[in-house]
Amino acid sequence: MSEELNDNLPVNENAVDGNENLESQETISTENQEVELVEAAEQPIEEIAEVAAPVVEETTAIIEEVIEAATTEIATDESEVAMNAIADANAEESEDETLIGRHDIPLQDYEAMPMEKLVEELEVLIAAEKVMSVREHVEEIKKAFLSKFHHFIEVKKDEFHAENPESTEEFHFSFPLKTKFDTLYNQYRDKKNAHFKSLQNNLQANLENRMNLVEELKNLVNNQSGNIANSLKQLNDIRERWKNAGPIPKDKYNHVWNNFHFHIENFYDFLHLDREARDIDFKNNLEQKQKIIARVAELVNETDINKSFRELQDLHRIWKEDIGPVSRENREEIWKQFSDLTKQMHDKREAYYEGFKAKETDNLEKKKGLIAQLEVLAQEKVDTHQAWLNQITKVEALRNEFFATGKVPSEVNEATWTAFKTAVRNFNLLKNSFYKEIKKDQNDNLSKKQALVNKANELKVSDDFAATTPIMKQIQEEWKLVGHVPRKFSDVLWKEFKGACNHYFERLKESKSEENAEEVAAFEKKKEYLEGLRAFELIGDHKTDLDAIKAHIEAWKAIGKVPFNRRHVEGKFNKILDALFEKLSSSKKENDMLRFANKLGNLEDSRKIDNERVFIMRKIDEVQNEIFQLENNIQFFQNAKNAKKENSIVTEVRKNIERHKEELQTWKEKLIQIKNLNN
Repeated sequence: MSEELNDNLPVNENAVDGNENLESQETISTENQEVELVEAAEQPIEEIAEVAAPVVEETTAIIEEVIEAATTEIATDESEVAMNAIADANAEESEDETLIGRHDIPLQDYEAMPMEKLVEELEVLIAAEKVMSVREHVEEIKKAFLSKFHHFIEVKKDEFHAENPESTEEFHFSFPLKTKFDTLYNQYRDKKNAHFKSLQNNLQANLENRMNLVEELKNLVNNQSGNIANSLKQLNDIRERWKNAGPIPKDKYNHVWNNFHFHIENFYDFLHLDREARDIDFKNNLEQKQKIIARVAELVNETDINKSFRELQDLHRIWKEDIGPVSRENREEIWKQFSDLTKQMHDKREAYYEGFKAKETDNLEKKKGLIAQLEVLAQEKVDTHQAWLNQITKVEALRNEFFATGKVPSEVNEATWTAFKTAVRNFNLLKNSFYKEIKKDQNDNLSKKQALVNKANELKVSDDFAATTPIMKQIQEEWKLVGHVPRKFSDVLWKEFKGACNHYFERLKESKSEENAEEVAAFEKKKEYLEGLRAFELIGDHKTDLDAIKAHIEAWKAIGKVPFNRRHVEGKFNKILDALFEKLSSSKKENDMLRFANKLGNLEDSRKIDNERVFIMRKIDEVQNEIFQLENNIQFFQNAKNAKKENSIVTEVRKNIERHKEELQTWKEKLIQIKNLNN
């Protein structure tokens, strides 16, 4: 009977089924007390209660002190470490039941995800009803997103200062994805705060309620009335209220539960005098605990470590909260089986996470290698834009690989991230120094292209296609020769320039289409006119014939231009005119001037007229030089000794000079006609 008095429940299984503290507990009871209790076994219930009550009160007080110390003692035994780890996890989940579902959501490698994917994951997670089940996931997403975002903004800021080295404008960058992230995270934070507020309001009240139930149970044990049926009814009522008492602070959970369970066992040991019923209860509890042990043995061999460990937590909770004590002779053995299997599961889980740590160490080495490559690129100087584009592509590839590599050990995470940012920043500084050098050239190019755009806009509405088309083609060639402009102006300038050029050449195309139809009709008319002109005959009267030829020339001009590829009809007309002029009884000069007037009428644009003017001026110079040379020759012959003999040569030279002067006069008159035409 004295052994039954010393049933104790510390944090480990001894707290559940009591064993290790038996010897120390036994010293609490005196020999006389043991004798009294043994003798009392045959006494009426009322007498038993009177004898047992002082012993129960003294033993209860001492054991409660042991429980208090046991719940704060740090476990040194390996099995206790495993058991306490599960007890702590259950205590945390008991405080906040929404934590239970956190293990059902896989914790992914968020560092390897791009920002867009992180926002998608966050949106899915905050839709979960149990806000605390996603707390760890959300915080990991936040850390990964913000690190990527800050790096992204630093790159954009460097680019801004590189493109605007002398600007006093503050850097601003709109990033809608960050706005969406902030909105989602604020929603999660509001839900979490509301949950915490609700939880904190209830925890302390529930704790006080449970402590009152412990006291009520304690008083039930100490103040037994002798009516076992009534005592059992009160016990069941207390246990039912205990189940519905709600969560309490996790740091109080194990102590409060152990205290309650100790008094439950006290009740069984001191008041459950129906030994047959008690043994049946012990046997039933033993069978249930053996089933749990068998299930834990199966879990040890499961491949899904996390799922198995979560079930183990549930089995521990059932062992402690739903199943009562077993007989004293079975307590130590069954507890040892349960704790040994728990340790195996705990060790297996630790080994599983050691694999994660090894992976993180491997990731660290990979990231160090990537940082080393970035540091090399941050020192390589290149001198062309294309070469820098290649360098930028390499850095971007290394950056993406860095983010995709995954997590590193937490103790070196910040240092690794800092080294990465420093390497990228040094590369950007080197790159920006190059582009600052070419910034002035780009601004000069910008001014040149803006001038070309303005010129194209002025000419795009011109109707003088003959004069404007060569100019438009020329400015297009100039555009090609102008170098790069700042990127933010490039597309806008090109779009405006291209639009102006396309507008002009579309109008030119439409104009040529209209002209082609008219020119084809003119060609047909000139073909018919030639047939009639071939039958024309001079009558021998100079004035009448000359007027007739002039009339034909004017009629021919009035018909208009013909297509370029059918200009041969003009040559046929000129041949007929030449034949008519040969027959015409007029001076050569007059005929020549008439032909020249006809030729001028066929010149289509100012460029051809200018070419003809240059040709005439060159002929004038040639004839003048020829006259000057001939006049020098006359002086040579006049100074000769046999001047009379050479008079015939001098006479021929003089005739030649006169002929050239007539030719010179003709060319000068042609030049006057061209000048009059230009005017």
